Amino acid sequence: ADSRVVMSRIVWYVVGFIIALLAIRVLLLMLGANRDSGFVDFIYALSGVFAAPFVNIFPAPTYGQFFFDTASVVAIVVYALIAWGISKLFTLNRPAGSTDV
Repeated sequence: ADSRVVMSRIVWYVVGFIIALLAIRVLLLMLGANRDSGFVDFIYALSGVFAAPFVNIFPAPTYGQFFFDTASVVAIVVYALIAWGISKLFTLNRPAGSTDV
């Protein structure tokens, strides 16, 4: 595989990992997961770094202990768009007949 394709795949792998963490965060918050659990605390701490820039963009509705984390949803969309843009930069100058994916 071409080095540009490899770099594009690496970008998608890293951003895919971040998006997966954020999706787990959204799910745990929506289901009111116990914050005293080690796993839940670990996911919140790790994913909170990636969600932090998007906090307070939209009001986050709270239903008792259940919480819809709009910051993480916005972060997922933004990181996916950034990954798409970066991966496109790697393959912009690909020759016309190239079939690399």
